[in-house]
Amino acid sequence: MLIDSHCHLNYPGLVEDQAGVIARARAAGVTGMLGISTKKREWADVIAVAERHPDVWATVGIHPHEADGHIEVDTAALVGAAAHPRVVGIGETGLDYYYDHSDRDQQQRSFRSHIAAARDTGLPLIVHTRDAEADSAAILREEMGKGAFPAVIHCFTASRSFAEIALELGFYISLSGIVTFKNARELQETAAIIPADRLLVETDAPFLAPVPVRGRPCEPAFVSHTARFVAGLRGVSADELMESTTRNFFALFTKATPA
Repeated sequence: MLIDSHCHLNYPGLVEDQAGVIARARAAGVTGMLGISTKKREWADVIAVAERHPDVWATVGIHPHEADGHIEVDTAALVGAAAHPRVVGIGETGLDYYYDHSDRDQQQRSFRSHIAAARDTGLPLIVHTRDAEADSAAILREEMGKGAFPAVIHCFTASRSFAEIALELGFYISLSGIVTFKNARELQETAAIIPADRLLVETDAPFLAPVPVRGRPCEPAFVSHTARFVAGLRGVSADELMESTTRNFFALFTKATPA
């Protein structure tokens, strides 16, 4: 049992052989994949993949890079799209000050709209944050004060202090192939102390292929490499890590049901 909690099956590098990508994931023991939306025009395609495959689910959301181009996507639009039976999460959303592809104020407005949609629907928020820890933490704390909502910090690369804030707020933390990189020592130290019941693993495919498959387009099948590496960091068996992260996925994404 192993879930890839964040992948982009409709992106170039995967979409050309989407059926093969999914088949290889299953052959590698991946029993579920969460397809993530980053633009409104992707929503229909991401949902269609989930409709075709019982072990694939979908989200609806606007990546912070795309916030400027989606001013019209408000909480109501997200809530409406999330009513689809195969949509199990809201996002990805958040703040990215590394590239600043969208105005920071608009990123924050979009982020808050997504949080409100997660609160209204009860579906988990998928959070992207890069070089924006202080503002991300402030918004998440402020919004939590307005009413609780579930969330996961995806592709976690932030500081240990941000991890502690996320855990304090009741969120989950998802690790990608970055944790296997040689220069990720601080992240590896954080990965070792995340509570077992708050941990997920992901690929963010087609990006960030883990060791030992770096340099290749990433696929959901490769999440097994990340899971084994993280198990080693934490001093548990790979089977135990895979079982616990799978259990955590369904505890968070309650609308998803095992295939």
